Amino acid sequence: MRIMVFFDLPTLTAADRREYTKFRKHLIKSGFIMLQESVYCKLALNATVSEAIIQNLRKNRPPEGLVQILTLTEKQFSKMEMITGEYKSEVLQSDKRLVIL
Repeated sequence: MRIMVFFDLPTLTAADRREYTKFRKHLIKSGFIMLQESVYCKLALNATVSEAIIQNLRKNRPPEGLVQILTLTEKQFSKMEMITGEYKSEVLQSDKRLVIL
């Protein structure tokens, strides 16, 4: 499964910028990879792990702005079509390379 986070946060004041930076750093520290500006993605092994990640995001959400979460299966994610540009990601593209210890 893939968890995609879309966010649009205010950056008008210094406090807003601090909250934006704090949320963005939390995403990166939690293992999310940036797909586009304000669009982050993370691979989750199953629905249970996915729900735990979403709960963690709810606890660390910024006080203002818009944050949206979309959960996709690998099959749905693989159907994403690139119209312009090229896809660059550090995320594994299949579970064949996944090593579970």
